Amino acid sequence: MATLKSKSNQEEVPDGDFIQSTAEALGVPFGCQAGVCGTCITTITEGIENLSPPNDNEEGFGLAENERLICQCKIMQGTVTLDIP
Repeated sequence: MATLKSKSNQEEVPDGDFIQSTAEALGVPFGCQAGVCGTCITTITEGIENLSPPNDNEEGFGLAENERLICQCKIMQGTVTLDIP
């Protein structure tokens, strides 16, 4: 099991699962949920290497190295910490 964390909470996620629903429970806002709107762009403060690689949907957003579209991410293993405002 992997762990998805915010500053105030954490949830376990099976290795290899998408993190969208867990991230939403931790407070990440979502719009389209399909990698189109950018509402769920989130800064990863720790463990970005534990996420699946960025996909084609993320390429057009000009994301910083530590930012991801959370609706497009799978957690592969370990712990990932999100900076949720």
